[in-house]
Amino acid sequence: MAPSLALLLALALSAALPAPRALAAARWPDRDPVLALRLWWCLIGTVMVCCLCALVLCAAAAFPTVHAQLFAPAPESVLLAYAAGPSAPWATALAALLAAGGLWTALVVLRELLRDRSARRAHRRALHLRAPQLPDGLAGGTTASGSAPGEAPGALLVLEDSYPDAWWLPGRDARLVVTTGALRLLRPEELDAVLAHERGHARARHHALLRLATALGDGFPGVPVFADLRAQTHRLVELCADDEASHRCGRLTAAVALIRLNEHRGVLSCSSSRGLMTHRVTRLLDPAPAAPDLPHRRRATALALGAPLLPLLIAFAPGLLALR
Repeated sequence: MAPSLALLLALALSAALPAPRALAAARWPDRDPVLALRLWWCLIGTVMVCCLCALVLCAAAAFPTVHAQLFAPAPESVLLAYAAGPSAPWATALAALLAAGGLWTALVVLRELLRDRSARRAHRRALHLRAPQLPDGLAGGTTASGSAPGEAPGALLVLEDSYPDAWWLPGRDARLVVTTGALRLLRPEELDAVLAHERGHARARHHALLRLATALGDGFPGVPVFADLRAQTHRLVELCADDEASHRCGRLTAAVALIRLNEHRGVLSCSSSRGLMTHRVTRLLDPAPAAPDLPHRRRATALALGAPLLPLLIAFAPGLLALR
């Protein structure tokens, strides 16, 4: 059992330290943010599965009752393969540490979900009081961007406000909100790009990824991988949505819409938002990148999705070898 635990912990450290740093420093995610987002979350999944498998093995090594229940139907050879020896004090300490980490993870995620639910309810109450009702034909049919009703969930909601803004309000009663200030400021093609950007967030469920990344980053402030995850998730979901807008309306139109909608906020300087807005605009104004190599993308996606399965293979390897 000890070799399996050592391999699991080594894999968890590799997925939590050098791999995220290399991915954060790479330049190719700007060309394929969707794939980069998958890789980030597969790395986090690998760390989580490693910790879960290590917790189960440590608990089995530390507590004979857990060992008996876990391997009750297994043959004698499998029991011997997972035996930890007459005494394993290290297993008790490690099991307690991993259990505490798992419990804290569940608590911070639950806390973030409750905060998000409360914030969405407050937003909905405010919108219910402030937003005028759209005509039935506009609310249930084709919107300003020419999208079909079933293309993205939620209805378009116009908010009477001179401040130009647009955002996606997720949830059971999802809404795509745009202010009258944005309607007056943006040209029709620019408004289409803004709405396409927000619908890109909605279709990919970026809100759930941001909530989870925020929960992990706030819950483990001293762990670099979770801080990097929060920053990179925020950056990559915006790039994904920018690509959605540029594919539908053109890169120049998407860039101009982004500038016009944000210029009054002063976020185009390098000192604000850590230069993210400037980077997004520059990226959209650059010549269109070459289309990603589809076979390479499929191989990378398969490798990323298979990474969280590697800890399971390590955990089951002693038993499988014992059955040979």
